[in-house]
Amino acid sequence: MKKKKFKKVLVVLGGNSGERAVSIDTGKACAKALKRKKYKVSLFDPKFKNFNLISKTTDVIFNALHGKEGEDGIAQSYFEYLKIPYTHSGVVSSYNCMNKIISKNIFKKKKILTPKFFSLFKNETKKNIFHKLIKKKRMVFPIVIKPVNEGSSLGVKITKNLKDLDQSSKKLFKTYNQLIFEQFIGGQEIQAAVINNIPLGAIELVPKRSFYDYKAKYTKAAKTRHIMPARLSKKNYQKVLSLAYQAHKALGCKGVTRTDFKFYRNKFYILEINTQPGMTNLSLVPEIANFCGIKFPVLIDQILQDASINR
Repeated sequence: MKKKKFKKVLVVLGGNSGERAVSIDTGKACAKALKRKKYKVSLFDPKFKNFNLISKTTDVIFNALHGKEGEDGIAQSYFEYLKIPYTHSGVVSSYNCMNKIISKNIFKKKKILTPKFFSLFKNETKKNIFHKLIKKKRMVFPIVIKPVNEGSSLGVKITKNLKDLDQSSKKLFKTYNQLIFEQFIGGQEIQAAVINNIPLGAIELVPKRSFYDYKAKYTKAAKTRHIMPARLSKKNYQKVLSLAYQAHKALGCKGVTRTDFKFYRNKFYILEINTQPGMTNLSLVPEIANFCGIKFPVLIDQILQDASINR
């Protein structure tokens, strides 16, 4: 690929989501890497300035935002309006990936196995509705509850019975208007990276917590064990890379994605696809890339080189 002549890079980081702190860490790490690659780098935090105030003299935007307004198509729509090339996925694919119902329905359409699920709005939670829907969907406990459009496992609960499910959903409905209820799948936690349409590698996670939640992802004390490459047969390793690529293409993603899987009873179940994966010192994509011989500054430069408008 011919190297694009970007000079002035604006790293957009921080924002207003619950993942602000991680986004700042990601953005600063990426800015440092880009400076090492001799780009002129500046930072922009939409918590303090409106996206419209981004200078049109900017050559390219490196999107280091996480969560709401950063990876759900909102930031991307501003970048498109400003006609400035930007990294990662575009407006529609970002929205579809962030919305777990839309993405899961696309997975099903493409025959990519995903756990059984149903969703409810706050005003739909009538007496006995959980029991009826669980029976209808042939789901059994444990059942996972999570917000429809949140990232980094924020708001995720694993429930063991109807009482637990009822109490957890009531608590979450105080914050979120719509929830998704998903069949819990045991087995190995596998995450696969795709960069610029190339499936790169798959890592296995063994969290000491009940699952790979926000603390397990971003807290050193949580001590999640990372196994790279994932403990899979050669055939299954290639299969999970192929599934990650299929998901990446099915949702029209660009740049880098990290796709979450569970491997249980010789089957891969796709959980979700992340269009703005973290780039901190605890993040998985840099670890996968490093194992594959791609140093962090090179990885960030490769993501930047894929930037464009109308993604």
